Amino acid sequence: MSLRKTIAVVASAAALSVGLIGTAEAAPRQLTYNSSGAAEFVAAVDAGANVWNTQLPNTIKLVKVSGAANITIVADNGWPRAQTTSLGRGRVWMGRQAVTEGHDKVRIAAHELGHILGLPDRRTGLCTDLMSGASAGTSCKNPNPNAAEKAEVVRNFGGSVTVQATTFEDAA
Repeated sequence: MSLRKTIAVVASAAALSVGLIGTAEAAPRQLTYNSSGAAEFVAAVDAGANVWNTQLPNTIKLVKVSGAANITIVADNGWPRAQTTSLGRGRVWMGRQAVTEGHDKVRIAAHELGHILGLPDRRTGLCTDLMSGASAGTSCKNPNPNAAEKAEVVRNFGGSVTVQATTFEDAA
């Protein structure tokens, strides 16, 4: 390699390491969702999707569609739950039972979408932990993932993580 090329490579590496120049950021991974079967929960589902879009704008983007989608969201009379088929794909049930008991609709939607994004239940009882779900109690209205939950989703979508097909039953 010529001296000129060597100097250019070293200068570029040094500038990159001290932040003088940046790298091109990859576009967020787009995941589509269809909430046409979500009945009275459509607005809550849209708000839950927006939570993830706002919290991780460089990692994922949940986009509402009316046809075939990565994520299908429906309403039923049971408890909320999610079934993942693979990372970023699956089905969410917005169960009326939790809402009847007083749980927040947007928190439920964001929590169930968290499962589709690869997060497991963590019944910590803390309102600051989105994936604590119902264990945080009916007074908890926080729909936002905490820093560790966001970091886990970033890791999931930034690499070659495999998520097993799983059903998450979010009973109290």
